[in-house]
Amino acid sequence: MTPSTPPDPARPDSLGDHTVCVHVGNTPTTDGAIRTPITMANSYHLPDDPSTMDWSGTDQLFYSRNSGANQIALQHKLAALDHGEDAVALASGVAALHAIFFTHVAAGDHVVVSDTTYEATWKLWSDLLPRKYGIEATFVDATDHDAVRAAMRHNTRLLVTEVVANPTTKVTDIGALARTAHDAGALLVVDSTFTPPPLYRPLDDGADLVAHSLTKYINGHGDAMGGAIIGRRELLEPIRAEAMVDVGGVISPFNAWLISRGAVTLPLRLAQHQATAQRIAELLADDERIAFVAYPGLVTHPQHELAARQFGGRGFGAMMAFAVDGDPTTQNRFVSHLRVITSAVSLGHDESLIVHVGTDGPRVAAYPEDFRRWGHLRFSVGLEDPDDLAADLRQALDATFA
Repeated sequence: MTPSTPPDPARPDSLGDHTVCVHVGNTPTTDGAIRTPITMANSYHLPDDPSTMDWSGTDQLFYSRNSGANQIALQHKLAALDHGEDAVALASGVAALHAIFFTHVAAGDHVVVSDTTYEATWKLWSDLLPRKYGIEATFVDATDHDAVRAAMRHNTRLLVTEVVANPTTKVTDIGALARTAHDAGALLVVDSTFTPPPLYRPLDDGADLVAHSLTKYINGHGDAMGGAIIGRRELLEPIRAEAMVDVGGVISPFNAWLISRGAVTLPLRLAQHQATAQRIAELLADDERIAFVAYPGLVTHPQHELAARQFGGRGFGAMMAFAVDGDPTTQNRFVSHLRVITSAVSLGHDESLIVHVGTDGPRVAAYPEDFRRWGHLRFSVGLEDPDDLAADLRQALDATFA
């Protein structure tokens, strides 16, 4: 956006982030309502002569598995937010990831996957897709660029990573990985759930496809589930045709509407999440009862400088991992004493969420030594008053070590 460009909701590139979140994808109705309504119909009127229609098509509304009004509105907003040509909204974040893999990889192909990923991504590539479809996956430390280059093969179709790894908070250099993928003729697929826009936009640094669990920050209220893929239209059209229409993992109209509504406040919420997370990470790091804290905003984080450069001063996210100084029973005792912070899965909600994860399982082998020794508490910092969160953590620590 330049100062001389008149703002126009029909041209998202003329708008700032806050304006995009408010206006793009919102279509006033013929009855004068200024908000896109929920259209709960699963079918739409057919044209007078439907005999020439493409029943698998998505370019006109006739059946909500092929596209719905609320889904289309949400997709416009998501594409504008992530600087993509187009977007596909699906039923969950995992549905979005699976849709990419299902569409762009076939039997006999090879993929390279970050060795630290969300559990469902790990399971898809460590077991399900190789076992069922004969696709080979190589797991590699995505921060070791020599190792990534060495893992690429002539039949490598995808390089799959997260911006900030779940749960270790390891930060990957998306621009460098994009160059490596493209040099090998592969696509770079990035799960950016921990780093939603406007914090970061992987497409701007060369990623080909970006996935989000909309359930998390973009919705932001813990009341709807969805996933999205954003990127070039030529890469999204086969995903829409094959994984959405023919497999059927479409988002519901109500969830699409809820997520569109939640996204209106995304920049405001994200700023608060991040400011509080920085304060809380520093508080925990200064407490001798804490064994370790992993948060990119701390100068002690191994990729702090990369995160500062890559995110351009817009923050470091609001996800962290830490452990109290003690065994798994001690971790659980600490969580049991929390009163404001909620023990539950998911992240990016208005309320702060914490979950204790142990040291078992094959994924843990790739975790840093601290994680393997102590286990960890994955902490999603919410929108509560920062003083209340700080006090809650202190009183839980006091009760745990009394």
